[in-house]
Amino acid sequence: MQSTTHVYEIRPRKDKRGADLISDALPFGRLRYGEPDAISNAIGYAIHRSRSHDAVIRVYGKAGNVIETHEHAGDFKEWLANCVWHFEPNKKPPGGET
Repeated sequence: MQSTTHVYEIRPRKDKRGADLISDALPFGRLRYGEPDAISNAIGYAIHRSRSHDAVIRVYGKAGNVIETHEHAGDFKEWLANCVWHFEPNKKPPGGET
């Protein structure tokens, strides 16, 4: 099985109101994020969207240069186990002791 790596770009908006998350992996190609946490929200969404795929997230500055790079190894099973305990602390995971 061949692994697909999702590539995301986070670029400041030309109107200076936040950032755009751009990728072929997104259903519409681009998402807009407003201030004040535009970049961290875009990174979080990209990681969530690629939870079963490897991902490379590049953050670009105003001059068009890469200022940050984040790499994420997709592991849906690990993410799912953490999600169950995080969002439902009183519920036992499937197959857990009762």
